[in-house]
Amino acid sequence: MSKDIRIKKGLDIKLVGEAEKKTATATRSNVYAIKPDDFHGIVPKVIAKQGTEVKAGEPLFHSKSNEKILFPSPVSGEVVEIVRGAKRKILAFKILGDKEQQYVDHGAKDVNAMSGDEVKSHLLASGCWPFIKQRPYDVIANPDVAPKAIFVSAYATAPLAADYDYVLEGKEKELQTAVTALGKLTDGEVHVSVGKNSNSPFTGLNNCTMHNVSGPHPVGNVSVQIAKVDPINKGEVVWTVSPQDLVIIGELLLTGKFNAERTIALAGSSVKNPQYYKTVIGAEVSSVVYDSGVHDEGNIRVISGDVLTGENVKPDGYLGYYHNSITVIPEGDDYEFFGWNKPIFNKISPSRALTFSWLFPNKKYTLNTNTNGEHRAFVVTGTYENVFPLDIYPLQLLKACMVNDLDAMEQLGMYEVAPEDFALTEFICVSKQPHQQIIREGLDLMLKEIG
Repeated sequence: MSKDIRIKKGLDIKLVGEAEKKTATATRSNVYAIKPDDFHGIVPKVIAKQGTEVKAGEPLFHSKSNEKILFPSPVSGEVVEIVRGAKRKILAFKILGDKEQQYVDHGAKDVNAMSGDEVKSHLLASGCWPFIKQRPYDVIANPDVAPKAIFVSAYATAPLAADYDYVLEGKEKELQTAVTALGKLTDGEVHVSVGKNSNSPFTGLNNCTMHNVSGPHPVGNVSVQIAKVDPINKGEVVWTVSPQDLVIIGELLLTGKFNAERTIALAGSSVKNPQYYKTVIGAEVSSVVYDSGVHDEGNIRVISGDVLTGENVKPDGYLGYYHNSITVIPEGDDYEFFGWNKPIFNKISPSRALTFSWLFPNKKYTLNTNTNGEHRAFVVTGTYENVFPLDIYPLQLLKACMVNDLDAMEQLGMYEVAPEDFALTEFICVSKQPHQQIIREGLDLMLKEIG
């Protein structure tokens, strides 16, 4: 049964530099990188050593705790470097891509004739399993624990995020195949959320339950949708998949090829021509960023992902495994004299103290990376609750995480959240506390102690 999801609490951060709806093919990257840190909680065990020739879809490493979970190369080529950090921790696998791509043939499948166990085995063997994440803990799903439901959020509300309706256009066949396959992995339903009155490719799909969502960010976060449709209780598991990852899964089942191509949004006020680009997971961000041109090249921050939850990758970095956008904004390295004690017209704030963004709800802003203050102890202001739509006390949960109080974390709803759900509270925090990091460390502790 379809259900409308509407929230009032939240904050839309309107920024200059939204990607224009036209798509170009990015300059071919020479080197591609897969970073184990993108897969939180995974300790990599090397399969493809330095100097090995691999095909697209051939595994580079597997999880030390579960060797059935494989992580494939996005392209064919030579593994030219395995980058290591302190204590020989593996930071990245770098592959020098071939000009002519070669793919591992996993075999085309008739998904309607497959059982749930066959679908699971095929996704594990082909390297598509890392696209499936689970709640609680926001980590790669445990294939041995069946979920009560699977959720797909096809409505992105983060600032300057890629428009799923646009990037998924014409991919209905792949989406339908993937949704049908996922439906065999759960006794519950596959829930798909789309924007209200949107022209989404998901609208005409079968074997899934559709939900229309509306309201400010973070209504596009899958945690909000889970809480409104089928909340998570202790001992329950829910799986989530991103729409563009569904396309890769669907194409694998239809053709037998692991095609890591992805359409991303290049956006931000520092980009001269913000638009969409076809590229590959793990590609060099410079192959996209400098193709479009940037303002003030020496004073920019390149972010893989959106401005609230993305990763600072530097201009010579690589596209994150789960990211659908690259955002470029000015680096905030300037000091604002008496910035705390004068009227502010060029910044967005939920507070009405000396700020006037509430008078111009549709105005777009050019913001930089300044925190506009220094780190200090938590100040109780009551503002977190205004942008936090879950039925949870955000400040109390953050404090429980900081003191490692597992009982309080359980009682306050830790099973329902992911770090991205605290991006807005971190954005408006007058204490400049790293909310997402606090929640991530709390989830890691619960996973270790409770499992």
